[in-house]
Amino acid sequence: MGLVLFLIIGLAAGWLAGQIMKSRRGMLGNLLVGVIGALIGGFIGNAVGLAATGLVGSLILATVGAVVLLWILSRVG
Repeated sequence: MGLVLFLIIGLAAGWLAGQIMKSRRGMLGNLLVGVIGALIGGFIGNAVGLAATGLVGSLILATVGAVVLLWILSRVG
């Protein structure tokens, strides 16, 4: 069940990040970015000493990670 919840949070974070960054990667691209961004958000959170508590905290960290990833992708290509 943990993997399914992780994927759902990542998908939601990808959609949110796409809206925030006004990404033109399309729905599928943003959803994929969200799942990868969830991993990045967890890494960033651990690096600065933040822990995601509950569903909302996980969604916030995943969205931050997805926004960072979209920002990096916009600079690279």
